[in-house]
Amino acid sequence: MTDQRPTTNNVGIPVGSDNDSLTLGANGPILLQDHYLIEKNAQFNRERVPERVVHAKGGGAFGFLEVTEDVSQFTKAAVFQPGTRTESLIRFSSVAGESGSPDTWRDPRGFAVKFYTSQGNYDLVGNNTPVFFIRDPIKFPDFIRSQKRRADNHLRDADMQWDFWTLRPESAHQVTWLMGDRGIPSNWREMNGYGSHTYLWENAGGEKFWVKYHFKTDQGIGYLAQADADKLAGDDADHYIRDLFTSIKSGNHPSWTLHVQVMPYEDAADYRFNPFDLTKVWPHGDYPLIKVGRYVLDRNPENYFAQIEQAAFEPSNLVAGIGPSPDKMLQGRLFAYPDAHRYRIGANYTQLPVNAAKSPVNSYAKDGAMRYSNPADPVYAPNSYGGPHADAAYASETVSTYGIEDEVIRSAYKLHSEDDDWGQPGTLVREVMDDAQRERLAANIVGHASADVSAPVLERVIQYWRNVDKNLGDKVATGLNG
Repeated sequence: MTDQRPTTNNVGIPVGSDNDSLTLGANGPILLQDHYLIEKNAQFNRERVPERVVHAKGGGAFGFLEVTEDVSQFTKAAVFQPGTRTESLIRFSSVAGESGSPDTWRDPRGFAVKFYTSQGNYDLVGNNTPVFFIRDPIKFPDFIRSQKRRADNHLRDADMQWDFWTLRPESAHQVTWLMGDRGIPSNWREMNGYGSHTYLWENAGGEKFWVKYHFKTDQGIGYLAQADADKLAGDDADHYIRDLFTSIKSGNHPSWTLHVQVMPYEDAADYRFNPFDLTKVWPHGDYPLIKVGRYVLDRNPENYFAQIEQAAFEPSNLVAGIGPSPDKMLQGRLFAYPDAHRYRIGANYTQLPVNAAKSPVNSYAKDGAMRYSNPADPVYAPNSYGGPHADAAYASETVSTYGIEDEVIRSAYKLHSEDDDWGQPGTLVREVMDDAQRERLAANIVGHASADVSAPVLERVIQYWRNVDKNLGDKVATGLNG
């Protein structure tokens, strides 16, 4: 035997050959007793897990959050206490494309962060935009289907996308972001990340605050023009994945400065926009950014499948000091994300190393496929034999009773004084963008909506953008009507 490591099967038994099956003579039939041949091909047939329904294409890395400021007056969460350094995993992704789709299609980018805290895993699932297309999760399957592929020809279809967007005016704010420069980042390092949703923070004294997360890139914002993105889609479909991996490998560790916006709990009731509506932002003039710390990526995955493809992020992973808000999209995702993981990678996905907590786990969950760490007796609660027991004081859950005194109804959000679907995207166009950005926005819209969009939908597209901003809508009309 050479000094080289011998090939073995999956339980460590050395195998006779990497290249040749057992046969009856050189030209004879293959023998069923070749257990390694059977294992190797049976394993190969089962290599793939179902890809994510949404955010299928992506990449990620490991790093840490270092808290440099003191925000303990707002939250008791251990991860955000001054001086704390917490290991972390991030996964960037596209939204609509399949796992093999080009990185540079125009699309929002997922920005999902897992913090391995001393109180258990805390997951923050967001995007590179502070808003989203819809405000109620009952519309989420419809929205995603409109961005995927047609049932008849299996092609993506601009008419389908614009049909949905123009029938749901709440989409206008996010579509304005999407059609602007940030719809195609130059790479994942040169884009911001947002928790997007509103969350609840609670400090050690029991005071509660509403909060939004902002990860501001330290590399500066970068974007691709449509023509450059289209060229990269053909030349290097994995441009973003390659850029992140090679940057970290070369020692160029990307970083973001984490800020939060904090709203006093009582302000929510009569704030001018509904603060829980995912299609709205909180203007920084009302609630300025408060610096928290620095988020750094300094380690590439060693195995993409094990550490990125099987990574499971879920907004229901909330630690003491952090809770959900009445944001309807967040409420829907509290269920949808862990349910998707159980389907995609199995009921015991939290035992995979990338998803396992680095704090003690004392769970009564047991058995099921691929379970390797089961609780010892007793396996029920309550019990008299020293098993773990829940303690509300120790758990110190952060919960909100906001709004639950109301009757149970099906309704849109209660309107606040300045709530509408066109005001904030109009402000984004007129007051945030400069002339060059407005020109590119109009050109991007015209280019996207020119792709086989039917005449009735095209009329709605023009009116949609006139509702956002009349000058912009007129430019879109001119571009579409030639």
